[in-house]
Amino acid sequence: MSFFKNNFKVLLPIYFSIAVVIGIVIGGILSTNSTFRKPLLSFHVGQFNKLNSVINSIETDYVDTINDKNIVEEAIRGMLHNLDPHSIYIPAEDLKEVNEPLEGNFEGIGVEFHIQEDTIIVVSAIAGGPSEAVGIKSGERIVKIDGKNVAGIKIANKDVFKKLRGPGGTKVTVSVLNPGDNSLTDYTITRGKIPIYSVDVGYMIDKGTGYIKVSRFATNTYNEFMDKLRELQGKGMKNLILDLKDNPGGYLTAATEIANEFLEGKKMIVYTQGKARKKQEYYSKNNGTFLKGKLAVLIDEGSASASEIVAGALQDWDRATIVGRRSFGKGLVQEQTGFPDGSAIRLTVARYYTPTGRCIQRSYKDGAESYYDDVRNRATDGELESADSIKLTDSIKFKTPGGKIVYGGGGIMPDVFVPIDTSGNSHFLTQVFTKGIINDFSYKYLDQNRKTIEAYKTFEEFNKRFDVTDEIYHRFIDYAVKVGIKADESGIRKSSPVIRNQIKALIARQVWKNEGFYPVIHQKDETVRKALEIINAAK
Repeated sequence: MSFFKNNFKVLLPIYFSIAVVIGIVIGGILSTNSTFRKPLLSFHVGQFNKLNSVINSIETDYVDTINDKNIVEEAIRGMLHNLDPHSIYIPAEDLKEVNEPLEGNFEGIGVEFHIQEDTIIVVSAIAGGPSEAVGIKSGERIVKIDGKNVAGIKIANKDVFKKLRGPGGTKVTVSVLNPGDNSLTDYTITRGKIPIYSVDVGYMIDKGTGYIKVSRFATNTYNEFMDKLRELQGKGMKNLILDLKDNPGGYLTAATEIANEFLEGKKMIVYTQGKARKKQEYYSKNNGTFLKGKLAVLIDEGSASASEIVAGALQDWDRATIVGRRSFGKGLVQEQTGFPDGSAIRLTVARYYTPTGRCIQRSYKDGAESYYDDVRNRATDGELESADSIKLTDSIKFKTPGGKIVYGGGGIMPDVFVPIDTSGNSHFLTQVFTKGIINDFSYKYLDQNRKTIEAYKTFEEFNKRFDVTDEIYHRFIDYAVKVGIKADESGIRKSSPVIRNQIKALIARQVWKNEGFYPVIHQKDETVRKALEIINAAK
């Protein structure tokens, strides 16, 4: 769902906080899996001795007993924080969780779940996973895990993860409630590798145009992307919309492999350079599989690092039309170094540059807080609503081989600007969205009407025949009021199209997953609509 104009002050701190965390944790792992080959501390020996002396003095002379680990870790965090916004320290206990989205898998039982009215409801068993193998089905309630009650105890998502995830080969018993007679069925499940997909969906948006959504650039992203690309080409796809909106980045290799599929001949995709890193250039290989079709790439303020590499390369070579809003502006290269205790640092060692020489990274000279405020301020300064409000004081103009002017100075500027969607905005919408009321109602509705919804034999039939009627919408309003949302008649009317679209899309997702969700949500997506218009208008 898009942001909404009059409620920026409420919504933006939530969304940009999430974007910042994702950008640091995921988007910061861009360059390679390599480690440093130089000593970690190469300061002038006098400065190193000063640091060592301070730590020793604290340990031996400080008035109270200290935690050596905390002192050292905070010192490392402080040093890295003062370098740039993307050099970070990762404690041992967090490293595995941080790596999971990019490694492309985790170990667990393989269920998507939703906590509804203090009960764990199975949304779906992941295809090929351990839960599917034992017969767990969508809509079932997990009420016990290893004999301990997990219903009606206000369990949180993170607690469910802790109980269901674990090393592959270990076993967990879940007790599932049978709604018909309230009896319990125990399933003993052997945990295994569960895939985390980074290509959310690929489908034909019209007769000749395909759509592929890439949510991050992970280990398996290229293979997932190629599977979708070949599938759509087999369905007659001639043109493509590549959606990189809200994609925080990931591995450089995945980005260059995907860019390669669109570039003919040997063309530079990106180059890196730093004080201690010589210029390194990455080129296409003249073996791409989508070299001639029309191509639109979607970006926004949540598109960072690897997303910007792909968009920048395709824009610089006049291969694609970039549609949306200015991207995040994260063009720093991190390398990871591990420590014996399992912790690690990710240190910035170089910058990324597009083929025309544009530096993707925007300025961070005023510190990390100002750096992240700059992204948040795009909303309050009007940049998300008007291209004329874009502030790029340090921008430098570059020219592509085709004569198009592109801009440096931070992030990728789109060729076609699409303002953020403010239609349907209201205080009521802000409340039901930020409090998860739309999600909760959609899960509840399907739970109560599962046989009716699943009677649709295909998503296409559902999409054509099912509407969120006035009766369903009124039920939603009643539900929202019941859980504490103030009824706002003006907002209820104004936000009706947006909320109805969300409800339908979320119902479809539970049955047909992303293949159901995205085609519905795109009916209200102006960026997708504009990209399709551009493709169909091109000769």
